[in-house]
Amino acid sequence: MIFNPTRDQVRQFFVDTWRKHRAGEVLAPIEAMALDWILEHPEYHADLERGDALAADYSVEAGRTNPFLHLSMHLAIAEQLSIDQPPGVRAAYQALVQRSDAHQAAHEVMECLGQVVWEAQRLGRPLDTEAYIDLIRRRAGR
Repeated sequence: MIFNPTRDQVRQFFVDTWRKHRAGEVLAPIEAMALDWILEHPEYHADLERGDALAADYSVEAGRTNPFLHLSMHLAIAEQLSIDQPPGVRAAYQALVQRSDAHQAAHEVMECLGQVVWEAQRLGRPLDTEAYIDLIRRRAGR
């Protein structure tokens, strides 16, 4: 996969993954990982099948979650967990899983990731991975 894809490339990746799955085509490993999350979110299937998926607007004002952003965050977190990067993310996630289930835990990690990404962008600084892991651990300790 591309390390710094454009919005359209990200959207095309998920649309293509869903199309390939529906057509019974072989998926690359990263597509298989993405498919797991697509299947967990049937509410997004129609979005992935839209003819105008690349141009669709998912602004906050429209009141809908952006399925491509949501799925991208799931995929990023799945990749982090698979290699335990940043170090400690896997253990922190597993502590969350003990309180709920894997999907709910991933959503809680997603909220933490969103918070530290927003903070890094706001301050113009690199992502604070220690703060990220700490946020996840605090959620697990509730």
